Amino acid sequence: MSINPLDLLLWTFRRNENDVVKLYDALSPIMEVSTGGDMLNFGFWDDSTSHLIDAQKQLCMLVGDMAELSSAHIIADIGSGILGPAKIWNSQYSSLQISSVNVNFSQLSSVDSGNISKLNSTARMLPYADSSLDRVVALESAQHFKPIGDFISESHRVLKDDGIMLLAIPTATNNANLTNLGVLKFTWSSEHYSETQIRDEISKNKFQIIESRNIGKNVYVPLAEYYIENRNELRQKILTRYSSYVEKILFGSMKKMKSSSEKNLIDYSLLKCKKLALD
Repeated sequence: MSINPLDLLLWTFRRNENDVVKLYDALSPIMEVSTGGDMLNFGFWDDSTSHLIDAQKQLCMLVGDMAELSSAHIIADIGSGILGPAKIWNSQYSSLQISSVNVNFSQLSSVDSGNISKLNSTARMLPYADSSLDRVVALESAQHFKPIGDFISESHRVLKDDGIMLLAIPTATNNANLTNLGVLKFTWSSEHYSETQIRDEISKNKFQIIESRNIGKNVYVPLAEYYIENRNELRQKILTRYSSYVEKILFGSMKKMKSSSEKNLIDYSLLKCKKLALD
């Protein structure tokens, strides 16, 4: 697969919905070809994980548990990718009705969803009736929603009273900037929201954070070390679809991700939010 460096630069700087779609169409196969799986998240790593796909599954399970999916009936998975997490939740929670929303039509159309419904829609205008959902989950997708406040406001609208919104979102700390993030500022193609910004929007849109976890140390460093340690094998897989310069950029980004996490410039937030009644 050939990627024009100018296109990559424009997608990264503009970051509108069309750019995000093109970015994922171009780069998400890297994760697929590297793991042989159908998930696009960074994963949650601990002493029990040794492979990326296991870490990805573990993050999905952590999110499902934190969102109390075992007691939910109707949920929306926003920014669902190619439905990897939704399939895990669907198999684990037999009574769950899952609706996967993705602005990227090609991703939705490329996968067999079984009994998971697929909706091609923006996160800024969710295609649901008022007070119709038990849960809204955004697993490593809300960092692309622009502005994120529109998505949070829509989540409040579509959730039932006391419904739960769960965000699993990479964040930048207040100290992060172009100088100290370096290449990551360009290759980490999201809005670089800080946790403070996200918390402010959550409060402004009538949610209460009832549980939060910062798991960056279980995400970035072990993911980068996994890539560095297995680079030769992963590089060969990536080169079946991409040119060598794409892999070199990825390798550089992984090293910068590791150092940025160690310097506390980036983190990863899990935020469990309960809908509050409007005044």
